[in-house]
Amino acid sequence: MVSRSVATTSGSRPRVVVAAPASGHGKTTVATGLLAALRRRVGRVAGFKVGPDYIDPGYHAVATGAPGRNLDPVLVGEGLVAPLFAHGAEGADLSVVEGVMGLFDGRLGTADEVPPYGSTAHVAALLEAPVVLVVDARGQSQSVAALLHGFRAFQPGLRLGGVIFNRVGSARHERVLRDAARSVGIDVLGVLGRADELHVPSRHLGLVTAAEHGTQATDAVSAMADVVASGVDLDEVAALAASAPELPTEPWCPETSLGGPVLSGDRSPRIAIAGGPAFTFGYTEHVELLCAAGAEVTVVDPLRAERLPVGTSGLVLPGGFPEQYVAELSANEGLRRDISERIGEGLPVHAECAGLLYLARNLDGHPLCGVLDVEARMSPRLTLGYREAVAASDSMLFREGSRVTGHEFHRTVLTPGVGEKPAWFWRDGDVVTEGFVRGGLHASYLHTHPAATPDAVARFVRRCAG
Repeated sequence: MVSRSVATTSGSRPRVVVAAPASGHGKTTVATGLLAALRRRVGRVAGFKVGPDYIDPGYHAVATGAPGRNLDPVLVGEGLVAPLFAHGAEGADLSVVEGVMGLFDGRLGTADEVPPYGSTAHVAALLEAPVVLVVDARGQSQSVAALLHGFRAFQPGLRLGGVIFNRVGSARHERVLRDAARSVGIDVLGVLGRADELHVPSRHLGLVTAAEHGTQATDAVSAMADVVASGVDLDEVAALAASAPELPTEPWCPETSLGGPVLSGDRSPRIAIAGGPAFTFGYTEHVELLCAAGAEVTVVDPLRAERLPVGTSGLVLPGGFPEQYVAELSANEGLRRDISERIGEGLPVHAECAGLLYLARNLDGHPLCGVLDVEARMSPRLTLGYREAVAASDSMLFREGSRVTGHEFHRTVLTPGVGEKPAWFWRDGDVVTEGFVRGGLHASYLHTHPAATPDAVARFVRRCAG
């Protein structure tokens, strides 16, 4: 039984990073299974995801019973990674950080940096955390020794604490892999066979979200936990996590980041946030900042609610998969009409990606809110990447000229809008203008991390409070 006293001081935060040589090796299955299995064994665990991914943290939340969080130095800066981790890890006995892509895959154009900026290795270095490498062993045997040696030697100071072999074909295959790892001095922490029951459906933007799976997500995570518990030495993983050095950083605090009280008096605006299966892409810190700024936050599901909650004085429409639910969203005419009327009356609205689409006239011919004079359609082209954006117009979120690093991730395109000010511009060869600003409305494809721009949250809450 692993001791529940692994986290004994404010700087002692047991932690481990789960990485892989590349995408597709099974690190999401292993990381999620580890979180759920360690929760059974240790007690309180915290899950994190490197990069801007919104889907994996949903499965982490199912596994841990606590919010899944992101750690992205590109969006928030190096200086906030450890404080955000410490904030999310408060009260946890152990934390698991799931990497992104391959261990050394970072932001494009940073390959000459060691570690590449924004990579899993970069976050592991910022957290001084040991790394567990998940390796898909199909089609290789002794060659895995060279792979492990290369990953351990590539970055000076990186601590490769062990390997978990995934999709191992037989007992003989396992013996060969263990011998290969031993030959280069790498501990084998676990061996997993080919478990088809752990498959999670995917689609054009990645895995199907946990919110859409419902009870099936719980069953899937439980199955992951069972497989990981039977094939991985959880005691060794917990000991590796506990061997991480103290992390002398103050946890991020939403109240402190806002710089003091945002509202005067007893004002407490009610801000509705779209949730449910169609709107699942948001950062936990956003809600925490809104509450810290003095707002009362309530979740509304646009698939079900007929109107905005009584007393709503602001609306946040985050990202998600409206294209998967466009028929249902369109059929909910009552809410669409209510939102359109309220925005016409000046309701402040912060809409990102899916929220932008929801405000369009239609998506692939399905009528939506019609607030923006644009039409949306699915596209075969994936728009993906970080953007160094500049606010093109004054808005209730940003002052003109404010600089923000954001992220795009969508397979839809819009017809050109007319009569609206753009929200952003950036250079991608030529100058690109994007998004819409009108009165209290800010709508854009660009996802931003509110912890990096707390002033925008404060401005929004003040606008909602009138």
